Amino acid sequence: MPYGVMALIAVQVLCAIFFASDIVADLRTYAERGLSLTYLSFEAAATASLCAAILFEVRYVLDLLRRKASLERSASIAAMALSDVIEAHFDQWSLTPSEKDVATFMVKGFSIGEIATLRGSAEGTVKAHLNAIYRKSGTHSRADVLSLIIDTLMNEPASNAA
Repeated sequence: MPYGVMALIAVQVLCAIFFASDIVADLRTYAERGLSLTYLSFEAAATASLCAAILFEVRYVLDLLRRKASLERSASIAAMALSDVIEAHFDQWSLTPSEKDVATFMVKGFSIGEIATLRGSAEGTVKAHLNAIYRKSGTHSRADVLSLIIDTLMNEPASNAA
């Protein structure tokens, strides 16, 4: 998308250059060619309008790029903060490294079978880790674990989030 907009702006710049050079050429010979100043004024106004539109588009695209970069930075900060909150819960619950691994996959939404495949372990082992996670966190299901984490995010004072 940005390349398409940049190409469009480039074409508009070329058109503006063409029209401006045409006005200059017409001004040199307008009397000889029988051109009226009204025609030249109209052509100059159209060219000026095109130049103003180009400037507006360039500023708008630059503003969009700045906003995109700001949103990407904010999303990165939010992702790190979420990771910190999740890790804090795992530490508070005193999860073992294997349980943390399983809990991380669980929070990401992987099924028991997928977690077992990713870890290279049996589904029974994953289920045992999940039961330990539920016991240590004082919950009974994935939904309860996620709810605990989300509640922490939602109840976190704004001053601590920064």
